[in-house]
Amino acid sequence: MPLPFDSFVVFAAMRTGSNFLEANLNAIEGVTCHGEVFNPGFIGRWNEQEAFGQTIAQRNASPMAFLAQMRAATPGLCGFRFFHEHDARVFSPVLLDRRCAKIVLTRNPIDSYVSLKIAQETGQWKLTNARRARSAQATFDPVDFIRYMDEQQGWQLAILNGLQASGQTAFWIDYEDLQDLSVLNGLAAFLGVQGRLDALDPTLKKQNPEDFEEKVANFAEMEAALARLDRFNLGRTPTFEPRRQAGIPGYLAAGPLVYMPVRGGPEAQVAAWLSQVGAPVGDFNQKSLRQWMRAHPGFRSFTVLRHPLLRAHAALFGHVLPGHTPELRQGFERTMQINLPNPKKADTLSHDDRQMLLLSWLRFCKMVLGGQTGLKVHALVATQAAALQGFGAVQPPDAVLREDSLAEGLGFLSAQAGIAPPRLPPDPENPMASLAPLLTEEIAEAARDTYMRDIIGFGFGNLAASAVCAG
Repeated sequence: MPLPFDSFVVFAAMRTGSNFLEANLNAIEGVTCHGEVFNPGFIGRWNEQEAFGQTIAQRNASPMAFLAQMRAATPGLCGFRFFHEHDARVFSPVLLDRRCAKIVLTRNPIDSYVSLKIAQETGQWKLTNARRARSAQATFDPVDFIRYMDEQQGWQLAILNGLQASGQTAFWIDYEDLQDLSVLNGLAAFLGVQGRLDALDPTLKKQNPEDFEEKVANFAEMEAALARLDRFNLGRTPTFEPRRQAGIPGYLAAGPLVYMPVRGGPEAQVAAWLSQVGAPVGDFNQKSLRQWMRAHPGFRSFTVLRHPLLRAHAALFGHVLPGHTPELRQGFERTMQINLPNPKKADTLSHDDRQMLLLSWLRFCKMVLGGQTGLKVHALVATQAAALQGFGAVQPPDAVLREDSLAEGLGFLSAQAGIAPPRLPPDPENPMASLAPLLTEEIAEAARDTYMRDIIGFGFGNLAASAVCAG
């Protein structure tokens, strides 16, 4: 069957993730993206002055002939990235070519503007090793930003109007969707090729995943200048996590209750409590879960949140070091360039070694969540906010309980379900007791830095200060 398109174009702008999109397009069998072939200063890649037998001068003399040569010389489906700064003579012919697939890549303009300013400061336009990341702060210029935003919006409006006037559609993809494998495979389906991605390209890393307060030198001035434009959501904690699945196989039901566990939480304690309600049922899929729900009218579902620092400690010492998650353990070792002890000797670590490993683990989790490692975001590393969003893709929980008031929460839930609540057994892991001796302000700050999304979103306090008061 012939392909629906002869070629494709990625309409984008600087700092919108186009390098990452191109890397993944090139990983799809039968697809080749040649980069910025109409960039005024080079052809395709930085410093390349010739391609397909033509120099920059020859390309500039006849851009459409160059495009035809590129297509003829490339087997399969080929395309290129096109920014509004590129050769304007190419824009309309390509936009109106119905045999050329249109991919439109977008990003929140304040994100791309700040990223652009930082890249201009550091000279680092790509990042392949997170340990070599250069840092700098952007200086926000209100007049310059308005000019930038007007330019970007005008560019996107020209694309939209051209598509509408010619009766075409495009594949619109946002920067936030680039980490979603299903979306990129949907793009492959849109292009009509048979190839699909098994995983995202691990080469390029996210740059500058910090909050705006850290990235912008005059953040207060920027906030004041954009106070009326709250659609930019400046106060948000940035997230680069891919959307999570609901994790239905891990659900546990007993009596009229179904527990939707967040990995790294008090899973064993809740499971022990639930077993007193009735014989536990698990290993669900969507079909069997729906059947259970229909068979238990009036049921209640719940999950339990844990302080992010406690959860990180439990993930490291309860799962990673004992060797229960080999891929995550190996990724931790490789990324942080450390040698973890033999799983059988994990309990023999000194106090100082445990502190060092916990601090390294928190920094590793921040890099994973920031998309700077190329590693899949394991459920033990993911934010609890992402886990709740994953639950919501199927059915959100009726109740979101807190570990620090779990007995009261389970009592309330039991009353809702019409059962007498059994006594909550003690947590066999006793996480606070094992964490408290390790707590330092540096570790507490690293936890806040890594899991700010959960700490702000769920109102978690300073665990280090709480532990000191409790002592």
